[in-house]
Amino acid sequence: MPHIHDAVDFCSEVFVVNGGKVLLRKHDKLGIWLSVGGHIELGEDPDEAAVREVKEEVGLDVKLYSDHDYSFLNDEHQTLLTNPQFVSRHRINDTHEHVAFIFFATSDSANLELSETEVTDDCKWFTSEELDDPKYGVRDDVKCYAKEALKKLSP
Repeated sequence: MPHIHDAVDFCSEVFVVNGGKVLLRKHDKLGIWLSVGGHIELGEDPDEAAVREVKEEVGLDVKLYSDHDYSFLNDEHQTLLTNPQFVSRHRINDTHEHVAFIFFATSDSANLELSETEVTDDCKWFTSEELDDPKYGVRDDVKCYAKEALKKLSP
């Protein structure tokens, strides 16, 4: 999708947990392990983008994690969105930044169906111990989010 704004884009990232492991994908251009996710499209809420991006990139149906349920407040005037677990702002290059809504989610399946249009160098379900293994080189921020997702969503 084209950028909505020249200076900043809003994105949804999802740390998906299944069977005590968290899914990371190796970014094709950056060569680093990241969560599944991407740009929020015009007219789309961050939580809608999160679910859509996971389905498009890895073929999983997910349930976003929320530590509360106030859905009784939904009516014709408002719809409550799923709270992200973190929100970050990070520089992509000298002239562009992303604001990322970082969600945790569960999936009933670990079987990935990778997109033919989304390029991914690799996908892996990581244990907490593997996140710390230097051979993978998982960045500290990604490791932190992934471990928090495992803590909240593992049996």
